[in-house]
Amino acid sequence: MNLGALVSESRNPDTMNLDEMSTLDLVTCFNREDRKVPEAIDKVLPQIAQAVDKAAASFKAGGRLIYLGAGTSGRLGVLDASECPPTFGVPHTMVIGLIAGGPGAMLKAVEGAEDNEALGVEDLKNLNLTAKDTVVGLAASGRTPYVIGALRYATQLGCSTVAISCNPDSPIAREAGIAISPVVGPEALTGSTRLKSGTAQKLVLNMISTGAMVKTGKVYQNLMVDVKATNIKLVDRACRIVVEATGAAREAAEQALSETEFEVKPAILMLLAGIDAQQAIARLTKHNGFLRAALAD
Repeated sequence: MNLGALVSESRNPDTMNLDEMSTLDLVTCFNREDRKVPEAIDKVLPQIAQAVDKAAASFKAGGRLIYLGAGTSGRLGVLDASECPPTFGVPHTMVIGLIAGGPGAMLKAVEGAEDNEALGVEDLKNLNLTAKDTVVGLAASGRTPYVIGALRYATQLGCSTVAISCNPDSPIAREAGIAISPVVGPEALTGSTRLKSGTAQKLVLNMISTGAMVKTGKVYQNLMVDVKATNIKLVDRACRIVVEATGAAREAAEQALSETEFEVKPAILMLLAGIDAQQAIARLTKHNGFLRAALAD
């Protein structure tokens, strides 16, 4: 199939006169197109749920979640990966984003990198990929050689594999165990897949990483109880989370946090279970970091 025949590359009949529109009509048109994205996501929720479970299983086995893509798709994977450590208190090695052409491609396109299947394999080999890892390949077109090569190699190693594309029955979908293909239709600006396709990929990645973190005990109720308090804003957030979870006065929350080196989960457990910091940490360890289970002990 040539590139022009792909849904993501075809012309949108509703946006043929972008260059003649008033500014308000222009942004209204973009907004109308963007509304199609959550509708497309809705149709692939079962596949997204499967990907969440695979990523969670990798985490529980000591494996990693690895995103890879080229251009916008690669940048979105790197973005999601980079936001996991501060949000969920996980090491930078647990969720990894790879972009064709290396870190420099985040800011400036590296011509030809995405066309090299061997480069995708090489990038995964450099991470010492194992069967415990989940590999997620992203390509709006669904036909990026860098992603195809990487997914094929990951499958051979026994990894869980996921393909995210905005074209149906794409080549990368055929290389992966789970295919997530939200079809958002032609872009408002023909072929500019940083628009609806990029938004769709961002939403899917949000769900995969956040869902997998929920499944591995990083969330209590709807609170980020493993947030790392690494600056003034996050120390304040940690304190507010403890107050929200326990109903304790701010002073009590601050005192508990000071005794746990600003670790939120043991501070909550201390206040709700009436135990000291050492007991709280021991009980959380016993329950693999799941706060709700530790509270029920």
